[in-house]
Amino acid sequence: MTGQGTDMTFRDRLAAFLELPLVGNGIIAVILFNAVLLGMETSDELMADFGPLIRALDLACLSIFVTEIALKLVAYGPRFFRSGWNIFDFVIVGIAILPGAQTFSVLRALRILRILRVISVAPRLRRVVEGFVTALPGMGSVFLLMAIIFYIGSVMATKLFSNSFPEWFGDLGQSAYSLFQIMTLESWSMGIVRPVMEIYPFAWAFFVPFILLTTFAVVNLLVGLIVNSMQDAHSEEANATTDAYRDEVLGRLAAIEARLEARAGTPRDTTAEPNEAPHAGE
Repeated sequence: MTGQGTDMTFRDRLAAFLELPLVGNGIIAVILFNAVLLGMETSDELMADFGPLIRALDLACLSIFVTEIALKLVAYGPRFFRSGWNIFDFVIVGIAILPGAQTFSVLRALRILRILRVISVAPRLRRVVEGFVTALPGMGSVFLLMAIIFYIGSVMATKLFSNSFPEWFGDLGQSAYSLFQIMTLESWSMGIVRPVMEIYPFAWAFFVPFILLTTFAVVNLLVGLIVNSMQDAHSEEANATTDAYRDEVLGRLAAIEARLEARAGTPRDTTAEPNEAPHAGE
């Protein structure tokens, strides 16, 4: 029994230590420093001059990450995997220590994903991601609407322009890609639409409504959903803070009222005795 209590006390202290702002800020600093090291590895000149040092520092950063995850596993136990952000950190660090991560270039490239850990450490970045995730259900409907519009536009563009411009509208896939380029407004006028209009003068009647519908309507609808979700997340956080502060104030007021009632009740009892004495004499 004593050993269990000591173990729980140790875990509580370790969890409190890991939740200190100093520890969180230190992990953020290591993540950013490791990001710089991974960027330096892309330079052949730097690797030729300081390759061993860069690799050693990168290994030291990885050791810190692994140690942090191990300490969290000890401190939180099974509760560690109840948090999505903890699972996210575990997967990111796990990718970095895969046996093939030092051999295959693809796995080595995945090491840059360590930078994403700054999202789970920084509260404000977490709120942004949580707001984005909250907006996903609504975004799914918008993406479905976008897919329908693209499918209709791709079929029409293939039927209308495939004979003269097979490189852009030769089949459904090419048409969809060309329309995606037009939606992003990347060289859409001089690169695609004006050459098409030289052969089909009224082609603007197809492309202009498509741009208005996709670029200015649907895309802005996506942005609006994300902004609203982030505002809702901030509002929920503000409401939670307000509720906690209100409960604290109400608790203090209740304690003050109890003290005042206790103090007011004592003099009332003592003053009642002298009044009763003359009454008894009568």
